[in-house]
Amino acid sequence: MSTTHEERAAVAQDVIPAATLVELIDAHLYMPFPFRHHPQEQAAAAGVDHWLRVTGLSDEPGVAAMIAHTRPAELASYNSPDADPCILQLVAHQIAYQFVFDDRAEEVGRHRPGQLLPMLCESIAVLRDGTAPSTPLGAALSDLYRQIRERCTPAQAARWAWKSREYVHGLLYEAVAQAHPSPPRSGLCTSIRSLTAGVEPFHPLCEAAQPCELTSGELHHPLMRRLSRLSADAAVWIPDLFSAVKEQRSGQMINLALAYQRAHHCSLPVAVTLAIQQINRTIREFERLYAEIEPELSPSGVGYVEGMAGWIRGCYYWSRTVPRYADAAAPALP
Repeated sequence: MSTTHEERAAVAQDVIPAATLVELIDAHLYMPFPFRHHPQEQAAAAGVDHWLRVTGLSDEPGVAAMIAHTRPAELASYNSPDADPCILQLVAHQIAYQFVFDDRAEEVGRHRPGQLLPMLCESIAVLRDGTAPSTPLGAALSDLYRQIRERCTPAQAARWAWKSREYVHGLLYEAVAQAHPSPPRSGLCTSIRSLTAGVEPFHPLCEAAQPCELTSGELHHPLMRRLSRLSADAAVWIPDLFSAVKEQRSGQMINLALAYQRAHHCSLPVAVTLAIQQINRTIREFERLYAEIEPELSPSGVGYVEGMAGWIRGCYYWSRTVPRYADAAAPALP
């Protein structure tokens, strides 16, 4: 976010003319990972619909329409094209749950963050203490956690629960920032976004998709920890580009492109281009560190990093066409 006035001016000159946000992103974004999808995508979509009905979430107002607009099984398919069907279904369930949870948190906490506390505390109690839920959302989370424990090793399930609790806490931070009269500074915005991204809870499922458990040395290697952070950031910042128009209109603040726009008082195309430059640096660092550590990794370690790369690829190709971000394909670029 430390772009100088001269650098911003240069970016403004280099912005390729585009009629839509999608065209602008496609022209500037570095995406070294080709499109792929899982052959069982349609079965996973049917599984999501069934799971939402069984848990009662599909009976909640607006959920069915939201799922149709977000296509969680499609995102799972693009992120995890090689996963066995069980893992693919788990990923799709978790994506669907997080979309429901995130939208509910945004709706409830938009003006009064304190009203989020019962919902968030129930989630923490389920994840930390195994407490019986009292709401459909809590019941869905409890069932998802059951599925995770059945498919993952105890250590992987524990990491999943820990990362999921971080995500829950992040939604409270986001609500506080949204309710504050002054927009958060760029550093705070990206810190909150790293928590609300909800990507890192999927990394234990990338572990579980491998034939063998990673060694402690692999999993906790400094470069591996950095790769995890880079993957999560790039994966969530890419949808921020496509959702910028929608979130600008709705007054949302926790968005990388909009943070650049506030920080530099520039047009949305310039802000998006600045955000893309940060994403490109992140993806290139991911590639460089992966090449550095790959010779030290087991086949399962390589598969784990490939799973993290899949989230970068999947979020890009999903964001380009998902109805949730249809504003990005509008014929007039703000």
